[in-house]
Amino acid sequence: MKKQQSEARLYTPIIREELIAKVKEFAELICESKDMDLINVEYQQEPGGRVIRIYIDKQGGVTLNDCTWVSRQLSDILDINLNTDLPYNLEVSSPGPNRPLVKPEDFEKYKGNMAKIRTSVPYEGQKNFKGVLLGYNDGFVNINVNNKTVAFPYKEIKKAQLFNYNGEYRC
Repeated sequence: MKKQQSEARLYTPIIREELIAKVKEFAELICESKDMDLINVEYQQEPGGRVIRIYIDKQGGVTLNDCTWVSRQLSDILDINLNTDLPYNLEVSSPGPNRPLVKPEDFEKYKGNMAKIRTSVPYEGQKNFKGVLLGYNDGFVNINVNNKTVAFPYKEIKKAQLFNYNGEYRC
């Protein structure tokens, strides 16, 4: 029973966000030491178990050696500093062609590219949109969907990612 309670505790939004924040803190320091950018940290339950997934990038693209190095460094730090009894898999990856858009500056940096956006609140009866990014301005992300501009408050975007990105920062 205690194991089920601690597992359920891990899925509360507050605990999940605390874990992600802690992992981000350590991952940012590791990435900065090698002139890499931490793109995103995810924590989720998948069919194979719990996964902490780290996306990294750097000028010229990420190599397998970069991912391996970050994984080894971060794994040691998390083993010491992460207070969880629950097993997880650590994955370190490049963002790939469906690069996550996380920070406001991401929406500006990649404007002109195709993106998929999921909102937490429906707009015109839907939550999922696919179109050309028009950028970020005054707390809103703008996207052109079927020749119509749609603006979402940044805080209401649940998930956003590029769609089949083949630009200058690709791996």
